[in-house]
Amino acid sequence: MKNRVMTGAMAALGTMLVAGTASAQCGGESVANQNDARVVTASMTQQYSRDADERRPDILQTARAAGSFGTLLAAIDAAELSEILRGEGPFTVFAPTDEAFRKLPSGTVEALLQPENRDKLVAILTYHVVPARANAETVVGAPAHKSVNGQRITVESTNGRVRVGNDRTRATVTATDILASNGVIHVIDTVILPQTNNIVEVAQEAGSFSTLLAAAEAAGLVKVLVGEGPYTIFAPTDEAFRKLPSGTVDSLLLEENRDQLASILKYHVVAGRVYSNEALEAGRAETVQGGEIRIRSRYNRVMVNDARVVNADIEASNGVIHVIDTVILPGN
Repeated sequence: MKNRVMTGAMAALGTMLVAGTASAQCGGESVANQNDARVVTASMTQQYSRDADERRPDILQTARAAGSFGTLLAAIDAAELSEILRGEGPFTVFAPTDEAFRKLPSGTVEALLQPENRDKLVAILTYHVVPARANAETVVGAPAHKSVNGQRITVESTNGRVRVGNDRTRATVTATDILASNGVIHVIDTVILPQTNNIVEVAQEAGSFSTLLAAAEAAGLVKVLVGEGPYTIFAPTDEAFRKLPSGTVDSLLLEENRDQLASILKYHVVAGRVYSNEALEAGRAETVQGGEIRIRSRYNRVMVNDARVVNADIEASNGVIHVIDTVILPGN
């Protein structure tokens, strides 16, 4: 009843404002008054929308009332994320149902709920959360959204079906725009899993970075690249290293050239998780080495200094890898 009264009052006030402008003089002043009326009415409508949001249950209360998210709620409690998701937010949660959790291999959920696996559970759950209020239109309006985990959730929309996730796991969105006081819930039919391998492990699996990995080992940087990070690596392939003058790599791998090698490798590393669109927008970035690299688009190709990005946005648990076709050198 109260909501209807407030809505009616707002509509009446809007009508009065518009009527007032209709009786004003014609010309620029009338147009200005009409614009002012629209601004005031829009502002009051937005305030009413915010008030309505505040009266709704929060995300966890909404999920609990639905009755189909028992496993998700238990996992959130075990990961000690409940207080965060009761907070102001706003958050967008891609919420797997109990049925979605049952799709995981037998024993997976029970293992994840153990205290010793809390970090892994946190990584999975935070991958389902975007730190913003993104309704269905916003979700499909972009190819990817950065999660609280740090990794991106990619979006595919075909034939009226929306799928979210990554190359490892994808889920179909089965219900959208379930509103809560501190965000919005979209229901998904599969638990989406983030990348759990670190930068070095991802490079090892790819099989085309043996020279880079040998150089990182010789320079004493492997411990850094398996650490928490996050880091962005512009990773030259084995073929890229073969472009260097004959004998260069062998010379750099010698103990007496360790500092020079480390400087070159650090010039390929940027602190933080920087995706290709963000890199292009920035235009340049300071490297861990201290020098600056230039990032630009040329002939529809992303270039880092004089190297071409041949594969971008490869996820790792502690960063992102962009594959380049040339070794970039400080000072060039």
